[in-house]
Formats: sequence, structure tokens, C-alpha cells
Amino acid sequence: MEDMEKSQQTEQMQQRSQRTEQTKGSQQMQHSQSWQSPQNSQNPQHSHQVGQLWAKQHMHKTGQLQAMLDQKPMSLIVSLPGNDLALARAAWEEGADALKVHYNVGHRASGNHFGPLDEYTEVFRTIRSQFGGPFGVVPSGSIEGTRREDVERLAGMGFDFYSIYAHHLPSMMLSDLGLESTFAINDEYDASLVASAAHFGFTALEASIVPGKEYGTPLCFTDVLRYRQLVLQAGVPVLVPSQRKLVPEDVPVLHHSGIKAIMLGAMVTGKTEDELRRAVSSFRNAIDRLEQKEPSGSEQSVSESLAAGHSIPKSSFAGHIDPCDPINPSDPVELSDSSGSGRDGS
Repeated sequence: MEDMEKSQQTEQMQQRSQRTEQTKGSQQMQHSQSWQSPQNSQNPQHSHQVGQLWAKQHMHKTGQLQAMLDQKPMSLIVSLPGNDLALARAAWEEGADALKVHYNVGHRASGNHFGPLDEYTEVFRTIRSQFGGPFGVVPSGSIEGTRREDVERLAGMGFDFYSIYAHHLPSMMLSDLGLESTFAINDEYDASLVASAAHFGFTALEASIVPGKEYGTPLCFTDVLRYRQLVLQAGVPVLVPSQRKLVPEDVPVLHHSGIKAIMLGAMVTGKTEDELRRAVSSFRNAIDRLEQKEPSGSEQSVSESLAAGHSIPKSSFAGHIDPCDPINPSDPVELSDSSGSGRDGS
């Protein structure tokens, strides 16, 4: 038994090391090309001076978030339960494609309260110096708390995008801040409003539509239908945060619904490094399995037609038998795994 446990631990360590090596190269390349200066100094004073210099210059959007959503069948974003380097490192070592942090906001799911930006300046810069993927921030939990002087510093600190509820987003944040923009809606929004998001240049929509009293309960088909409705209406990629107690088995159906990224938060990751590692690793594996089952040929054509809103003849679906159709008992019935289809919303 001890030998078996040691073997499993060794295998997990090897998988973790492989993930780190696979992501490190691409992240470092993106990182150096997007925001980082030629001299990557760990000196806090140097980082502060460089941050001040960048804040005074016009910052161009890195486009990292958009590129990730365009290029990957489904992405894995981790919303950290705390602004902590160890948690951030655990997330990217286990395969997170993007990270999100918070300041000036109370976080319902984790029960944490995040203080002002100045409390986290150095840890944010340290995370940025070591992580090359898309790096986002929630800048406030209220419209009154969203300060212009803070959000104008974010691009200079190396953030790629911001994430905020639409009713917390002041008009000044619709101007060019050098950041890609995502916004969230809750369960009280009129879903038809999201159709205007692309007009204002938003990169993605965060579908935070589960009522607070239902946090931590399992994903149900009603949720899937609502997510699908948003995918069809939004005109921008739709991200699903883990307000429900998502499990890796939910990944194929969310992918089939057109969801472009799952955002794991405290409801799934827990608050400790070990809990976070286990959660991120399990979802990373589930998403990687999607890429191994991408549809091809006629299956891909069906997926693309569905994404365009076209009707599909019943005969196009292998394995689907309409009870009203006459069936010849001698005809073979083919069953197929369609978990890799339905990739739209981008």
C-alpha cells in the first residue's frame, strides 16, 4: 500500500513538473512581448519606479486575454481566494491559463475582504514578474469605490484586463485604460442587454447569474440553458465563474454550451494551497481531454451550423433517434460522443 501511495505521489509530481514546463515557455514569451521591460528586476524599488513611468505613458492593450479565448477550445482562469504569491504559483503550476486577483472589494464566495490597491502593489508586481499569462483584477465592489487614480495605474502594474460588475463600472472605465475589459452580470439582469457589449469593446462577459443563496449547490440544466442563452446573445465570449459547486464532469456540457472559459473561485478551490492545487489540476485534466475529442468532418460541420443558429436535419446527429421517425430494425444505430462539439461564443 505504501509503495502504491509513493508511486501515485511520484506520478502527480511528474505531471505537475510537465505542466509547469509546458506553460512556462509560452508564458515567458507572451510575458516579455506584452508588458515587461527588457530588464526584469526583482528589486521592489526598481519595480515601483518602472510602474510610475509606465503609468505616465499611453499603455497599449496586450491582447493576451482575447488571444487566449480565441485560440483555446476552453480556458481555465483561477480567481485567487487571496492575494498571495504561493496561491498564484500553485494555480499556474497546476495549469491555470489566466489569473485574477481583487482589491477594494468584499468577496462573497470566499468571505474575504480585500483592502485598497496600495496594500497589494508589491505582491501584484511579483506575481506579474513570474506569471506570463493573462492577469486580471477586480478593482472594486461598488461604483463609488472605483477610483480613477487607481484604475489608471493598473496597466502600468502589468495587468492585462479588469473584471467588474456592470453596475459597479463607471463611465470613465469605458475609455482606453490600456486594459482589456470584461464585465459581469448577476441574476437580476435582463439578459437581452448583453447584446450591446461588443459595441463598447468588451472582450468577454462573466455570467455570474447564480443567486447568492444558491452558491455552492450543484450545476443544473436550468443554469446550462441560461448560459447557452447568454452565449447566443452576447456577441462576446462568455466565462462561467464557479458560483455553483462545479465538478470536472461539468466541463463537457459547459463546453458544448459554448462557454469559452471556466473561472474557478473559492467555492471550488477552497482557501488553502493544497485544496487549490487539487481543484485546478482536476479541471485542467478535464479541459485537456476536450482537446483530445475535438470533432472533425461532419461533426465539425454540425457544430459550426449550430453556432450560426441554423437548423440541422435530424439525420445529421449520430445516435439521436426521434421517437416519431420510423425505424428499420435492421438499420445499424451509431452512437457518438458529442462532448467536443458546440464551440461558439467567440
